[in-house]
Amino acid sequence: MSVARTILVTGGTGSLGSKVVERLVGSGEAVRVMSRWRRANAVREDLLTGEGLEEAVEGVDTMIHCASSPLHKTRQVDVEGTWLLLRAARRVGVSHVAFISIVGIDRNPYYPYYRMKLGAERVVERSGLPWTICRATQFHQFVLKQIRFLELGPVALAPKGFLLQPIDVGEVADRLVELALSGPAGRVPDAGGPEVRTFADLAQSYQKTVGRHRRLLEVPVPGKTARAFREGAHTSRKERYGAITWEEFLHRTAHSVQTEGTRREELA
Repeated sequence: MSVARTILVTGGTGSLGSKVVERLVGSGEAVRVMSRWRRANAVREDLLTGEGLEEAVEGVDTMIHCASSPLHKTRQVDVEGTWLLLRAARRVGVSHVAFISIVGIDRNPYYPYYRMKLGAERVVERSGLPWTICRATQFHQFVLKQIRFLELGPVALAPKGFLLQPIDVGEVADRLVELALSGPAGRVPDAGGPEVRTFADLAQSYQKTVGRHRRLLEVPVPGKTARAFREGAHTSRKERYGAITWEEFLHRTAHSVQTEGTRREELA
């Protein structure tokens, strides 16, 4: 009689992790959700301090590592925290770690978060555990957040020449679950969205969807990080796993996009 495996999802209440959990539960897997926040049906842990990690990995067979902290103490959480997590996982005999990373971090190490993400990859590779690493391009929701952030009254800014390849977060979750259930595979092909487009083009499409017509200004951005974006460092043109386009994403979320746009107009 086979023993049921338990799959641990770190960052399981985040935008990607929650989708991963949904898909695992839907397929009948035994899932343990790990989060640094107090949430119902989640094991609380802290990658910053190591608190709760031993309890979180106890009895786990497979781990999907989605937890990350791009804005706060990134080295301590993403690199050192991953090391603490995998040390605990090794002690209990976890048989597979699936890790989500970002396309192009090795081609654009000038941005601190990307350096830390690359460091986390190295920790996974040297952990002594069987592993799979999948890099994905930018989530639709992340691109939308950046577009909204650069709206300034009647003007919308766009970094000139930046190339992006947005992908649906649910499709990335599908890929991660597929990889986690298939066994260790090392570095697998990148998960890229269906189209490579400029930031300005994506911003114009967004404006059309929400029914606004701000003046779009493309702004030259200096520096090595910006040059890498213009050169397409964060695109994966040959590996287009995703099928959902930017316009399809906008139309699927049209109500919330338009509502948010109206609120921003009222506050402007």
